[in-house]
Amino acid sequence: MGVKRKAAAAIIVLLLFLGSLWLQGRLDYHWDHCLKGYNQINNLNQLSNSSDTSGSEGLGVLEPCPGQTFQVSVLLSHLLAAPTSTSDVLLQPYLSSWDELVKFMDSLGPMFGLISTEIRTKTSIIRQLAVLSDQNREAELGSDVHPVSMKTGIKNDAQALQHSGAYRSVHSMIWVELDRGLVDFKQQTDSGCRTLLRLHRALLWLKLFLRKLAENPAAGQLKSPSDLCREAYQHTLAQHHTWLVRRAAELSFIALPDRGFFFRLVCVQNQEQLGKVLNRVVQAIGEVYDRTQQALEENDLLNLP
Repeated sequence: MGVKRKAAAAIIVLLLFLGSLWLQGRLDYHWDHCLKGYNQINNLNQLSNSSDTSGSEGLGVLEPCPGQTFQVSVLLSHLLAAPTSTSDVLLQPYLSSWDELVKFMDSLGPMFGLISTEIRTKTSIIRQLAVLSDQNREAELGSDVHPVSMKTGIKNDAQALQHSGAYRSVHSMIWVELDRGLVDFKQQTDSGCRTLLRLHRALLWLKLFLRKLAENPAAGQLKSPSDLCREAYQHTLAQHHTWLVRRAAELSFIALPDRGFFFRLVCVQNQEQLGKVLNRVVQAIGEVYDRTQQALEENDLLNLP
């Protein structure tokens, strides 16, 4: 009995250690009831009527899931609102997508709750930079009234971001920060570009995990969510983390809930239904990810310290 207690205590210490590293940003060196939100009904119908290869055909508009803080319907609506006709990504719905993904990670347990806290910090950095940019523009214009507030009466940072010129989209943020010399290619800074890169890497990890979770092999037993999350991590974030962090991260995946938990989380009854829902999310994440990847790559921003 004493040995089991010691082993459990050792696991807890390692999990807390990983969480503290993530919260302090040190991984960046190498790495309630129903929410209604806004629903992009037309976009959702368009996606459900398309005949893609993801296996999501015939699935109607996703409804809110009673009793859940995380809402897959809200996540999907934000993701679908992010891409623009110019191959750009709007930052307001992009960050709102992360708000919902944070709720998803929070639901997976205390260890992922610590990780999601660091994600919140990253999204807050970009939102604050957007507000600061508007304030600087206000000072240049010599106005005593914030231009965004003057036009719309908006006070919320996330809403203000939607109307901000410099931080309106991924492309506009990159252009402005490079033009103003705000991106440091030799040392860590809290630039929007560097912060976006960290979110971008984490998004690939979640995209791959959800894709694996959606798979329904023709034969053989389904792998556990913990194994799938570990595999997704090894192919993504692990490449940017130190050996010690990789070991601690993989240990934390052991605590992931079983597959039945994910059925309940998105209000489905079986693996086939889960696959249809998650494939739609993965498809939407993929569009946002690919556009962001191209923007970062074109401007040599994929290896910022």
